[in-house]
Amino acid sequence: MSVSNISDSLRPTGELSIQTVAMPANTNPSGDIFAGWLVSQMDCAAGIAAVKVAHGRVATVAIDKMKFLTAVHVGAVVSCHTNIMDIGRSSIRINVQVWITKRQSFEQIKVTEGEFVFVAIDDKGRTRSIPKYNSSL
Repeated sequence: MSVSNISDSLRPTGELSIQTVAMPANTNPSGDIFAGWLVSQMDCAAGIAAVKVAHGRVATVAIDKMKFLTAVHVGAVVSCHTNIMDIGRSSIRINVQVWITKRQSFEQIKVTEGEFVFVAIDDKGRTRSIPKYNSSL
């Protein structure tokens, strides 16, 4: 399946926050990318989105609903897409989808998704209120 043949229901949703290439240093002895490396990429992507909403420093407080659908191999282009799900007084809930693009076929495959919760914090590490959200960010 080529990228141009993927239906809209099988495409990533949200804003592309991070895109990188899976490298050999991030693999287990079987040659698959470590799940922890992938989760760290997701956390970085969600953090980028959270900082935009919070207009400043944030901290990850929870990760939920993760399920890995397929392995990621060296050389795959890893793309993390973010959707703001909810904004509270000081917290932000973000859905992160991870898709890979295979090098040879350019096929896009969904790898995982999860919900990340961040809290806005001040310079002393204490919870602070989030300014009114501007959806144009």
